Amino acid sequence: MSVSSVALATPALAQDVPAPAAAEDAPITEDTVVVTGSRIGGRTIADSPVPIDVIGGDQLANSGQTETNKVLNQLVPSFNFPQPSLTDGTDSLRPATLRGLAPDQTLVLLNGKRRHQAALLNLNGSVGRGSGAVDLNEIPPIAIDRIEVLRDGASSQYGSDAIAGVINIQLSKREGVSGSVTFGQYRTTQSGVNEVLGVAATGGVPNVLTNNGGANDILQLNYGEEVKRHDGDTLTLATRLGLPIGDAGYFTFSAQFRDRDPTQRSGADPRRQYQNTTADYAKELNANRFNHGYGDGKTVDYNVIVNAGYDIGANAELYAFGTYGIRDGIGAGFFRRPNDARNRNFAASTTTFVPYYADGFLPKIQSQIEDVSGAVGVRTDVAGFKADLSVVYGSNQLDYQTIDSFNVSLGGNASPQRFDAGGIAFGQTVVNLDLSRKIDVGFLSSLGFAVGGEYRNENFKIRPGNVASYIGGQYTANGAAPGAQVFPGFQPSNATDVSRNSYAGYVELDAEVNDMLTVQAAGRFEHYSDFGDTVNGKVAARFEPIDGIAVRGSVSTGFRAPSLAQQFFTTTSTNNTVINSVPTLIDIVTVPATSRIGTALGGKQLTPEKALNLAGGIALNPFRGFSLTADYYNIRLRDRVTLTENLAGTAVVNLLVAAGVNGVTSARFFVNGVDTRTQGVDVIGTYRVPELGFGRVVLTAGYNYNETKIIRRAVLPNPLLQGSPLFGRQESFRLTDSQPRTKLNLSADWDLGPVGATVRANRFGSVWTAVNGSLAAPLGTVAGDFKLTPKWVTDVEVRVHPIEQVTLAIGADNVFDTYPDRLPTGGATGAPGFTPNSYFLPYSQLSPFGFNGRFLYGRVAFQF
Repeated sequence: MSVSSVALATPALAQDVPAPAAAEDAPITEDTVVVTGSRIGGRTIADSPVPIDVIGGDQLANSGQTETNKVLNQLVPSFNFPQPSLTDGTDSLRPATLRGLAPDQTLVLLNGKRRHQAALLNLNGSVGRGSGAVDLNEIPPIAIDRIEVLRDGASSQYGSDAIAGVINIQLSKREGVSGSVTFGQYRTTQSGVNEVLGVAATGGVPNVLTNNGGANDILQLNYGEEVKRHDGDTLTLATRLGLPIGDAGYFTFSAQFRDRDPTQRSGADPRRQYQNTTADYAKELNANRFNHGYGDGKTVDYNVIVNAGYDIGANAELYAFGTYGIRDGIGAGFFRRPNDARNRNFAASTTTFVPYYADGFLPKIQSQIEDVSGAVGVRTDVAGFKADLSVVYGSNQLDYQTIDSFNVSLGGNASPQRFDAGGIAFGQTVVNLDLSRKIDVGFLSSLGFAVGGEYRNENFKIRPGNVASYIGGQYTANGAAPGAQVFPGFQPSNATDVSRNSYAGYVELDAEVNDMLTVQAAGRFEHYSDFGDTVNGKVAARFEPIDGIAVRGSVSTGFRAPSLAQQFFTTTSTNNTVINSVPTLIDIVTVPATSRIGTALGGKQLTPEKALNLAGGIALNPFRGFSLTADYYNIRLRDRVTLTENLAGTAVVNLLVAAGVNGVTSARFFVNGVDTRTQGVDVIGTYRVPELGFGRVVLTAGYNYNETKIIRRAVLPNPLLQGSPLFGRQESFRLTDSQPRTKLNLSADWDLGPVGATVRANRFGSVWTAVNGSLAAPLGTVAGDFKLTPKWVTDVEVRVHPIEQVTLAIGADNVFDTYPDRLPTGGATGAPGFTPNSYFLPYSQLSPFGFNGRFLYGRVAFQF
């Protein structure tokens, strides 16, 4: 049985040094050697100058969740993984954050090597809007030996992205055959969402609760009990095969298949669905009111991992590892009601409303993500140095299909219902050479020296969709919007193929001055082909004047290079609006800041985000089996890259026309928009209770307090645009208050012979959703602001080993069926500031634990 996780660790330097001598299933203790640390290697958790969480692979398995991100959300206090819906491609590739910073401000390593980011850029109202992320779910739990989460700035060692910290996933090398079959289902009662018994009517005519203008009338519904859902069936098949290669090598093959059905957490839609005519009253009274798709989408994942190594000499090892994954996902958009103008079939009539789908339609985005990576390297001794030379390639490709949809501008006769909407892709090649050695210096207990270099090439592409996915057809003159609904395709003008290179060199010194004092220093120079040079440094120290009581701290500078997607992503949405009584086709565009449109509105070349990290804390190990740490951090970030608001209005149009751009009335692009300060405290405790006849018990507790504030805002340089905020109120508070201010993790693991159990409880602090308005208006002062109050989520698992090699487990994640607070129902007679959407989208997508409710599961696992 696994030992619960949370421990301290090492200085912020990692490399794929040889694995610890202990077996993979050995308990994680303060004496565990960590590989996310000094490049010189050999440090233990207890000796670390900076904090790290160490999570064993078995801990990842002791859960009903088989997504790595979801399990980390249960175990790491400073890790946040909301699960939004109705966010286009983000529904299939959800971002996670560390210490409340952006998803792309945490570096992810696999076996100590930089992992490539996903191609997706999150643009639609989720946490991390405007950023990309590494897809951790491409690495299934069965392939993982352990995960080390370094919570300290590390750009001086790794380069870009390592501002919030580093997540280093170490792949398993375990010999033997193991596998598991896990099946689970959500069995839940939706809090605050009731069944519909029917529509109140008078003489067969539906009663109108609120008249909002014909098609948008709010009808009077008769409600019953809260809705019960049995859905989200999830089947996961996982296996791992570890083979020795003679006496000098290892080969581990891991694979996982996961089939997850969608969940439905929408509320009833009380709006009028059909035309307000006598002929449609009967349809209105019998309409399906739960017609939206709100919750997890349908996904099918296939993942394969290979990890291998072979000694090719007395002091040399050839190693290789690689991953391949396919994810097919389907996410829903907004339901188009039968009476919606977007459901009109102009081919049938241009004078009378005729629906294309008689009962409305739910357009969907079908995405396919193909993710591949491969690494090969050699470790050896060269002139007294331990040397590691490696080459790593990784790519992520996301292709979109818009299905069950309709291009209303083409008319019912010409529009397909399925569209190829194009795709995006990101590729990365990294070459590393790392050298390290111990040097004898008489006045020091130990001195380690490391030096190395890195070359990296990155590429970003956008592929256009087919013509029907974006074109405006003959009925645009009648006011029909062009393009496939829910996700119009990328246009030929959006096609992109850009690359960049970077070169870096680093140096590190790691000195044990004496038995009490350890000091580290590191520096890194990096040159990027697109924006130039950057230099960063770090100093960290640990002082233990009394055995078992230590103080530690670090000061570092850091940076994050703006991604190629942030610099070059482009897409066009074409809307039809009425200008001077004439239907007019206009483009709303997302463009590079250096494009003609971007520069006309004040855009310029993006520069790197720059960070100053200050950290300090204490580490207590007063007796065997007990550890307690408390660490304060302060991260000052300058020039954070953000996506502007949609810039629109007469001044925008005039500036664009003056620059030779016609027909565009709204545009947005990325800018170095804000400076922020993030500060907080992590407190982590672990106690391995001595065995006194009632089995092995491990208790852990972790607490995180995190606060982010905006301390400077950029403004558009053109005086004509000074009234256009670059970063509005809603997005500002999404950056500062959309993640939990506090998070508490408690867990207990128990094992007694053939039985065992795990209990985990997480308290997620308050989260705010905000609406636009005056930037000066505090949270809670504008109608539509809403506070999600703190919630406890508890997970329980019980295990039995009928024989040593087989485990039978049953459990419940969110056993008490906790939901986030329901959004107030809006409309003219409802909560001020809330739209009718809150009737049928009852929960905020910013909920830090999602909104799916209780998940029951069973698992059969074996290991030989």
